[in-house]
Amino acid sequence: MTDDITAGSPASDTFLPGDGYVGDPAVRAEWDNRYADRQQLWSGRPNGALVAEVAGLTPGRVLDVGCGEGADAVWLARGGWDVTALEVSGVALERAAGHARDAGVGVRWVHAALTEAALPPASFDLVSAQYPALLRTPDAAAERALLAAVAPGGVLLLVHHAGMETQHAHDSGFDPADYVWPSMVAALLTDDWKVEVNEQRPRVAPDGGAGAHHTDDLVLRARRLR
Repeated sequence: MTDDITAGSPASDTFLPGDGYVGDPAVRAEWDNRYADRQQLWSGRPNGALVAEVAGLTPGRVLDVGCGEGADAVWLARGGWDVTALEVSGVALERAAGHARDAGVGVRWVHAALTEAALPPASFDLVSAQYPALLRTPDAAAERALLAAVAPGGVLLLVHHAGMETQHAHDSGFDPADYVWPSMVAALLTDDWKVEVNEQRPRVAPDGGAGAHHTDDLVLRARRLR
């Protein structure tokens, strides 16, 4: 999206498909195709780990990384959070914006890859990445982008499916070695961070939607001290 989020402009619930996408066109096309194959890909309900971990936090500015069809973003906005939601798929963003309009909440939609989004550094009280498909690079660009977005005193919440990072490459083309996992982000945390949660736990999954067969989560919650 072209919203100037660095200027603190009010959240908008509009998304225009013609707005410029920033990122690899092949990645956008891959995810657009996945969403276009189904009228609804996900459950439409917020992720259970997000609901549990946000319960004790004071609402502020939140970045929803890989927002998909917008269930988490809408839930956060209803809870009083100032939401910026980032997604590579324009198909998903159109659906997300529609859900936000139906819910009567405002969200800033950013149509970009995380590493290309030029987000304001150290400005989000919560950075939430729920089961993100972040591609690995030799310079750990995605991992560092997650950390860089968190404001001092803020929280990074990264949740992923347990067991996936140790799987073998699939004939379908999925190779776990291509993606960022919570352990890789945890390995970059310095003394500027305090790890509050780093564990595997049973998944509290919304009914229906892709990924419902996964039973356990890896949850990394870290607070930036300075």
